Amino acid sequence: MTSLFNLSFRYKIPLWGSLLIVTTTLAVSTALIVQAYDDLRSDLQSSSVSLGRTLAKTLFSAMIQEEVWHAFAIIRAPLHEKSDDKLVQPEMILALDQQQRVFVSSHPKSVPMLTDIRQIDDEFARLAELIVAKPGPDAPIIDLSGARRFYAAVPVAEEGARMGTLIIVYSEEVFLPRFRAIIERSALIGLLVLAVLLPINWYWGQRTAAPLIALARSTGDVARGALRAPPPGTYPYDDELGQLFEAFGLMVKALQEKGLLEREMIRSERLAAVGRLSAGIAHEINNPLGGMLVALNNFKHRAGNDERTLKTVGMIERGLAQIRDTVGAMMVEAKVKSRDFVPHDVEDVQMLLSGEAHKRSVAIHVDSDIAEPVALPATLVRQILMNLLLNAVQVSEPSATVQCTIRRADNKLTIETGNTGRTIPPEVMSHLFEPFVTSNETGHGLGLWVTYQIVSQLGGQITAESHDELTRFSVSLPIGEKS
Repeated sequence: MTSLFNLSFRYKIPLWGSLLIVTTTLAVSTALIVQAYDDLRSDLQSSSVSLGRTLAKTLFSAMIQEEVWHAFAIIRAPLHEKSDDKLVQPEMILALDQQQRVFVSSHPKSVPMLTDIRQIDDEFARLAELIVAKPGPDAPIIDLSGARRFYAAVPVAEEGARMGTLIIVYSEEVFLPRFRAIIERSALIGLLVLAVLLPINWYWGQRTAAPLIALARSTGDVARGALRAPPPGTYPYDDELGQLFEAFGLMVKALQEKGLLEREMIRSERLAAVGRLSAGIAHEINNPLGGMLVALNNFKHRAGNDERTLKTVGMIERGLAQIRDTVGAMMVEAKVKSRDFVPHDVEDVQMLLSGEAHKRSVAIHVDSDIAEPVALPATLVRQILMNLLLNAVQVSEPSATVQCTIRRADNKLTIETGNTGRTIPPEVMSHLFEPFVTSNETGHGLGLWVTYQIVSQLGGQITAESHDELTRFSVSLPIGEKS
């Protein structure tokens, strides 16, 4: 029984509904059969009373004159009448005298004249006792407990003079044909009811259980950390269950926003910590680094033409220059713009990157509709362009083309870069704009972080997508007032 209660609502609701329908159908059918039985008994009693009183009136004169053959003809007449109502056809009719002996019998061979009915069998003996105990004029159906027959006893009397008792005997089997017909009709009606209601109940149960199952699955997903609400339209009604779905959807949405906010806060705190650390390191490094570069430059001019010395000094100088560039990238701060971004800045960026692109056999194609100054700081926008295009050039295969589109519309400046080649792995994509995260073996992972910082400072947005050997970065910057 416990396993039944543990079933899914998908099966539990239809099963309980089917059980209720079957139980109700059986109960109604049983009640109808019982009522039919009572009606049969009532019909039998009415019929026997009518027949008994009619026969008793005609028997009185025959019994008082002791005309046995006439009395025999009277009680045999109802047994030979043809009637469509077989229910009221008696099995046997007896006329008794005052001493409970048979005056005349419809079946003289089995029940001869002058036979004391007490000697026939136990049922007739009990019947004789009831007749003596109830000598009144009523004619009830005498239902003996456990008897095989039904009996009706009618006094044969006129003007207070009683000659005896008329006994009408009905076989218990008289009910069987009518009962069989009633049971067959009840069974047919019950089957029709079940044939209609059970499919409807199963369909309704499935429809009712489906949203509950969807809600249970979504609740389980939420418990496991997957914040997913049931699909819209799972339960499109405004009752209590619909209100529960709406509340659950709002809860999942609030949890999603809370999780996003928490991730952004952790990300911002981590980036801020890295920024503070980077600024401190850069400040400590820049001073001695500048002095070292100046010293190397002086040494290089005074060292003469010794090839080995110049090669070593050049290698050290390039290494220090790389350190300086890295430190400079880590010290991105919002600055007061000196001028607006102009079309010439796009040409400058292309020229500055032409050497790196030529070395890697990569073409850069820029499509720009900028024809007049844009109210954005030129230095920061140039650095965004430089970082995105340089990153695209470095990861492109030889003979590839880096596409760049620059558009101005709806008070926004959009920059999109795209390149073919290696796609960004998913584990890198989720941390793409964090410092020191890169899929390029030769990169330091600061270019995109710097770009993200600049875009954030300018109130814009940057997104990235990488699939099917195509990588695309999109930047949207709100345009301010012209300086």
